[in-house]
Parts: sequence; C-alpha cells; structure tokens
Amino acid sequence: MQGKPRPPATAAEAISRMDSYVALGLIGQQEVAQLLGLNVTDLTCFGHILGAGAEPLSAGDLAALTNLTTGAVTGVLNRLERAGFAERRPDPADRRRVRVVAVPEAAQRVIAVYQPFYDRLGRLFAQYTPDEVAVIADWFDRAAAEAREHLDRLRSGGAAALAGHAAADAPGGASAPMVKSPFSRPEEGSA
Repeated sequence: MQGKPRPPATAAEAISRMDSYVALGLIGQQEVAQLLGLNVTDLTCFGHILGAGAEPLSAGDLAALTNLTTGAVTGVLNRLERAGFAERRPDPADRRRVRVVAVPEAAQRVIAVYQPFYDRLGRLFAQYTPDEVAVIADWFDRAAAEAREHLDRLRSGGAAALAGHAAADAPGGASAPMVKSPFSRPEEGSA
C-alpha cells in the first residue's frame, strides 16, 4: 500500500489541529459520561480498567496511568462500584492487595457507545500505510509523555514553575510560542 500525497503542514498547524481535536474529544467525553451517568474522570478511569483486560489494575496502577493521587483514585473506585461499573477483587498473588475489574454488563454498555466511533477511526487508519500509522502511534506515545511531564510540572509548582522551563524547552533556547493561543489558527506560512 502506498500512502497518498498529503498537503504540507507546519508544526504550528498540526498543533492547532490537535488542539481542535482534543477540544472536541473533551466535549465528546462529557457527552458520553453524562449518557452513562458518570463524570469524565470516572469514565477515563473506567476506560483504563477496560483496557487492562485480563491483567486487572491495582489502585496504584490506575493512579499512575491517570496522574491522579491514590486518594482521588479511591474516590473514583468507590463511585464506580456504587454505579455498578467496577468491582474490587483480592489480588490472587497477594491477598493484601486488590485489583479492579469491570462489571461485564457495564463494559458492554460502554463498548456499545464507543465502538461506532472506533470503527470510524479504523476506516480512517486504513487510508494510511503501516509506516504512516506507526509514525502516528509513535507521535501519540511521545506526545502523551510530554503531556505527563507538563502536568507534573504544573502540579509541582504551577505556572511559575513552567515559566522557568519555557526558554529551556524551546528549540534553540527561544521562548516564542508556536501558536498564539490554544485553539488559534496559525497564520499562513508560520512555523
């Protein structure tokens, strides 16, 4: 399979498009969570529980995946249990620990909501070569790592901590932003 020609795009244009996609995704998550009677954080955690499959997560695993504190995860798990979405079960390897599993009926409800969208994304990915899909997947992995680091910096010192890192993080030490603001459209020819 050969990739089809794509229009050129600058990093700023790609970031702007990503911002639009992320914003739409946030609204979509709100809609899905409301439909299921959950809040977005609980739905996100439930997604990780589903994604764990046959290897159930511990509360600590879930905290690490979501960048939530273990105390916040305890609250999430309490709500998911009360709502009939998840159950805590003893860890067979260490009875002092618990693992979290999805309630099968709840899992089916959530999958039924997401599957049509995932089918659409699957058809979209089919329009790319395996090498192009590998680049996209790599970019998402690396962008997620950058997002986690940014969130860690925000939590450790807020905006003041970020200001000191801006110049060091920018290419060549420059601190000029790539886009004027999140969700802004970059100017033609901007980099």
